[in-house]
Amino acid sequence: MRAWFALLLGMAVILQTAPLAYAQDMSFDIDEADTKSGSKKPPQKGQASGSAGAEASGSASTEGGEGDVIGELAESKAKGANNQRTRAPRSTETAEEIYAIQQIYALRLNRLEVAPSAAFTLNDPFVSHPGIGVAVNYWFTNVLAVGLNFLWYQGFEKESDLNFYVRRSTRLAVPITEYQLGAHANFTYVPIYGKFAMFNKYIFQWDSYLVGGVGLMRTRPIPVIDPEVRDFNYGLRLAFNVGLGIRVFVTRWLAVFGEIRDYAYLERNENLEVALGERRFDESTWLSDSPTFTNNVTAQIGLTVFFPFSFDYRLPK
Repeated sequence: MRAWFALLLGMAVILQTAPLAYAQDMSFDIDEADTKSGSKKPPQKGQASGSAGAEASGSASTEGGEGDVIGELAESKAKGANNQRTRAPRSTETAEEIYAIQQIYALRLNRLEVAPSAAFTLNDPFVSHPGIGVAVNYWFTNVLAVGLNFLWYQGFEKESDLNFYVRRSTRLAVPITEYQLGAHANFTYVPIYGKFAMFNKYIFQWDSYLVGGVGLMRTRPIPVIDPEVRDFNYGLRLAFNVGLGIRVFVTRWLAVFGEIRDYAYLERNENLEVALGERRFDESTWLSDSPTFTNNVTAQIGLTVFFPFSFDYRLPK
């Protein structure tokens, strides 16, 4: 009996002291805790730094697990990209001057412009004054030109049917005038130019210009009051003109244009009164006593050809 009691007492002592011994065996100092958490102690004096670096890299590669594998893959990709950039051929360097403002499509400076056109009257309901013309301009700057304009009317004019039948049926008529030609000296100024797109495909360059000048017109009244007796000769009239036009470039030397111009001059129309007796044949009674201010508003369309066909830019250095 005493033997069994002694055995039970011994086992109780062993069970009570075992956790204490286990806890003593599991105790760590500060250095061992740092080592267990993944960091390495700094090398002691006399210890080679290379071996410490090798141990650190070895522990990182073995203990890093999955995260280190991803880092190695990223590092290898970066090295491959660097090698590829190193092996890529270098592009050839070129020296080219780049200007922020686009050059003008067609220069006019020091070029001769020849512009044939057709003219149509807009403001005379009693007689039309169509004609053909040609203009020659020299551009002494890129926006200013001086030139001549010539128009031929004779053979193209026609009295309106309204005026003809009214005067034949009622013996009432409006004095009308016939033109033979016109010659004018002009100045042209281009204040606006630009470009526009058509059909979302083609780009056209254009400019808008002002034109004005002075010249001569050769005209005569058409006898409608007393045509059986009266007959008029052509005479020269001092005329002024002013207009507005637009030009669209097809190439650098060919363009189409349209303009509206007003030719203003003083005209002595046919006298509305017919003298009686022998004075009916007196030419001094055929014309009105005072001249009438006349406006011939004309629409002109035509082509513009620039000479020479080509030009060179001379840029400042």
